[in-house]
Amino acid sequence: MPSKHHFASNKIMEVIKKNHQTQQKSAALVLENGDILWGYGLGVEKAVVGELCFNTSQTGYQEALTDPSYTKQIITFTFPHIGIVGTNSKDTESKKIYADGCIINQPLDFYSSWRGEQDLNSFFIENNIPCLYGVDTRYITKKLVAEGAMKVALINFGQKKETLKAFNDEIKNWSGLENLDLAKIVSTNNIYDWKENTWSYRKKYNERKKYKVTCLDFGIKHNILRNLYENKLEPTVLNLSSSYDEILETKPDGIFLSNGPGDPYATGEKIIYTLKKLIDLEIPIFGICLGHQILSLALDAKTKKMFQGHRGSNHPVKNLSNNVVEITSQNHGFEVDRESFSKDILETHVSLFDGTNEGLKHTKLPIFSVQYHPEASPGPHDSHYLFSDFYNLINKHAKKN
Repeated sequence: MPSKHHFASNKIMEVIKKNHQTQQKSAALVLENGDILWGYGLGVEKAVVGELCFNTSQTGYQEALTDPSYTKQIITFTFPHIGIVGTNSKDTESKKIYADGCIINQPLDFYSSWRGEQDLNSFFIENNIPCLYGVDTRYITKKLVAEGAMKVALINFGQKKETLKAFNDEIKNWSGLENLDLAKIVSTNNIYDWKENTWSYRKKYNERKKYKVTCLDFGIKHNILRNLYENKLEPTVLNLSSSYDEILETKPDGIFLSNGPGDPYATGEKIIYTLKKLIDLEIPIFGICLGHQILSLALDAKTKKMFQGHRGSNHPVKNLSNNVVEITSQNHGFEVDRESFSKDILETHVSLFDGTNEGLKHTKLPIFSVQYHPEASPGPHDSHYLFSDFYNLINKHAKKN
């Protein structure tokens, strides 16, 4: 099917034209140290306070924005052309945008994709999200690399006159992500089954099943569920605070611990006791991202806040079992402390950016986890094999029992 150019809504074109004609700044980013970066606003006119981060992905902005792991974070996209393929109803990783705000270098007044359904600004408005553009995203990225994650306020005030002084107090009064249990906000309220494969141009979405996997939802992405189902693992998704008995009622062949936002210590208080009981059953368990961190806590390891975190789809990770380097998709601001591992925990993967832990497995129990996102979306498919590994682990365990 040939590509089509879709011009953005009249509203975004009028906003961009007016901004460029009058050079009137309509939005600002207030940093924790009091510095102010002035620019122009898109999306809704509102103010948000959150942790500033950057994402280096060249594609997949819609998937990143709708990843629940970005809750209470304001994303700076380093790639300059954000919005080039518009947005659509198929590429969301959850029911809405979970990032609190967005910073891009420049908006586009058209998008070009046969799958596109609406422009990025309309997507922001639909999800009640403010966006800042017309600032130097390279400067922001360098500042974060040098100084680490920081608290900020993003204000899209449109034509209104706003005093920014009050936002300095809001930033100071916000506690930040440490000790913040955000997973309880994004976790599902209802148990549901997933029956959708990964998408491709030829096969679209198909159905198949084999083993039952119970997923504890800390902020699960749709493409994780698709990859599980693709590998003959039929997911049932439960709220993170589900009891031991409620989990066993689903008769799982395996347990999956999902990605999610916030401090693993704060979230782990609700689930670690239950998880320890599941571990004692010797049921196969696989964790990703926050799930990796919470599983580590249940295995008596420790986690800690990172200086700046990992966010993007080009992070090299070394698989220590075969020395193969995988290019991975990542989104996390906390890490597992390898120095706290017990003798039964084996480190399996390590970041080639900063040497931090990226994976583990138990030497005696059917348990493993990774810090990064093997489902990608966006990102490379180097680590898709981990879903197959989970299937093989469950299959081996089922035959043994």
